[in-house]
Amino acid sequence: MLQRWRQHSDGGEDRRRGPKTAPGNKLTAFERARVLEIANSPEYRDLSPKQIVPLLADKGLFVASESSIYRFLREADELTHREPSRPRSRHRPRGYEAHGPLQVWTWDITYLRSAVLGIYYYLYLFVDVWSRKIVGWRVEESESMEDSAELIQNICGELGIDPDGLVVHSDNGGPMKGSTMLATLERLGIIASFSRPSVSDDNPYSEALFRTLKYRPWYPSRPFESIEEARAWVESFVTWYNEEHLHSAIGFVTPQDRHTGRDETILAKRREVYEEARQRHPERWSGNTRNWDRVEVVRLNPDAETKHTDEAHATAA
Repeated sequence: MLQRWRQHSDGGEDRRRGPKTAPGNKLTAFERARVLEIANSPEYRDLSPKQIVPLLADKGLFVASESSIYRFLREADELTHREPSRPRSRHRPRGYEAHGPLQVWTWDITYLRSAVLGIYYYLYLFVDVWSRKIVGWRVEESESMEDSAELIQNICGELGIDPDGLVVHSDNGGPMKGSTMLATLERLGIIASFSRPSVSDDNPYSEALFRTLKYRPWYPSRPFESIEEARAWVESFVTWYNEEHLHSAIGFVTPQDRHTGRDETILAKRREVYEEARQRHPERWSGNTRNWDRVEVVRLNPDAETKHTDEAHATAA
């Protein structure tokens, strides 16, 4: 049918004109005006059509269906929030780009089970989003802004860096937004960034890191007997993650290699190996060799357009 219509029509133009007569059940102009008058009256102007319709029914009145009232309000450009208190809008946090290490960090706290039911140890973990290196951690018996503030000061001191201008992103918990932590960040010149409430996707690097940690085959199936045991296990995990784990998002190099710049030599060597293999047997390669290019830019919370562009480039590569 579609092919026959295209062959016999003028250039595929749709020449349908729709019905020539108005539907018999169409409301009159007077009735439409009456609906708008009721919807905007003092009694109903703060209510939505889904609330107006049952209230009218309680009075024995039917003026139009709920969908019709919505349509009339939309056509009159009056379909807006109708209550005095508007819902709180949650804007996506500002996006940041990291072009090298020590530019953008994220952090979070996760629970580690203890041997006492209902009691947990708390793992604080800071990660550099560009290199994916865990730059600092600690395990404590409670969550507190004082521990958070002390930890980030210690990290900066141990790394010997000036944190002025460093972006540190986190969730909205008390240890993250407490006065002591915020004052410490401000004093160090650190730019604080926060996720929207209850939106884990705003802190994806820390969420992914915790998932990696708790899905390791050697992650204990039983609770930790003591905080010392928990700390020892986390220390071994951090060593493995930073120095042995080949991270898929950074070209399958270790976070430590990328953090120190050794990844450039590693990726270049892999590129040479593949080029030599293709030269020896060109018939075995139908296209380009595997992409061993370095990931130069890592983005935190990019806007939709930037994210789409990045995904397109990744697919093309």
